[in-house]
Amino acid sequence: MAVAGALFVGGGLSGCGQETSAASAPDDQAEILEATVETDQYAAPDLPPIGPSVGDLHVYSGWLLKDSRRVGEGGGSCQITHVDGDKITMQCLFTAELEQGSLTMQSLWVTGANPLDMAITGGTGAYRDAQGTARVWDIATPNERMRAEITHRTRK
Repeated sequence: MAVAGALFVGGGLSGCGQETSAASAPDDQAEILEATVETDQYAAPDLPPIGPSVGDLHVYSGWLLKDSRRVGEGGGSCQITHVDGDKITMQCLFTAELEQGSLTMQSLWVTGANPLDMAITGGTGAYRDAQGTARVWDIATPNERMRAEITHRTRK
């Protein structure tokens, strides 16, 4: 099962432009980041019993691309938390390392669900106060892409 091969790409595009979102509070700044993913490495350790079971992992790394240019790299994992026949639920964590800092994301994902919305949970550097949502389409395919809407709290 090729899951979340580079689950989250777009978080890391410094210089992709900023927009102000009408949904943002007056003291917030919204930044829109978009990218595609190029999976670099992937592994899926299978704990007993053989086949999808609670605790199995999917670990991945990849490059974040904007206009076919590498703008960051990321890595993360999804761990199976529930199996109900063909419906497999995973807790997914991802960190994107960008020029101006790292961006962290997490979500539950039911395999095959498309798109996936991930909570932006923080980061470092320019993203130390980040929150928002990253939407990922076509997970673990050559067409995987994402759009992150990041809110930065205005520092007072």
